[in-house]
Amino acid sequence: MELLILFFQMGARLLILPVYLLDFLGLWIPLRKRLFPPIMEKISIMYNQKMHKYKKELFSNLEDFTGPSGEVTLLEIGCGTCSNFEFYPPKCKVICVDPNPNFQPYLSKSLADNRHVQCQRFLVASGEEMSQVATASVDVVVCTLVLCSVHNVDAVLREIKRVLKSGGAYYFIEHVAADRASWDYYFQQVCSPNWQCLFDECDLTREIWKNLEKAKFSKLNLRHIEAPLMKLISPHIIGYAIK
Repeated sequence: MELLILFFQMGARLLILPVYLLDFLGLWIPLRKRLFPPIMEKISIMYNQKMHKYKKELFSNLEDFTGPSGEVTLLEIGCGTCSNFEFYPPKCKVICVDPNPNFQPYLSKSLADNRHVQCQRFLVASGEEMSQVATASVDVVVCTLVLCSVHNVDAVLREIKRVLKSGGAYYFIEHVAADRASWDYYFQQVCSPNWQCLFDECDLTREIWKNLEKAKFSKLNLRHIEAPLMKLISPHIIGYAIK
């Protein structure tokens, strides 16, 4: 089976051979960083429409983690086009973190559409290294559709635990690997190299729930769902964890 997967992966690579040539020449990553934000803006609109009920339900108890000031200090990792802002409660102060500075213009647009949200700052940083964010300084961390593309999932989860206050919450929505015995998982394996190349290192085959289970949060509320999306990315996990 592994040889068959490798064979089809090689065939799939031929379909986007020019992209691999650009990558070999060192031109693709800078180009992708510029192209990815406008593409993600369109994808985010579609995703929010299809996942609206799930997001609304997930974020419905955000205000339970309001700080002493009566406001929620929220850190969003991989904020992208800031498409989660519409689900945040009033008096929510957000720190945005994203490794791609080309997403920053979308912050202003989202703030204009969601005036109940205040942005404290936009940090160009990876989820694995957020030294600009003080330890135990935020009430809530949000990270959606991000752990599929980070270099080290466990390192991101350690940083999340570091910046959260005691009793703070980490909210997540992630697409994950399908059941290993399914044809869906087979097709994820075949498509994953091309998908990673085109979609900013997004890996279709990560079993992120296992990382969350071993991260040792004091409470983990996690469930698996089949999102109303294309089969490659329909397996999802959704929930929140308490530090």
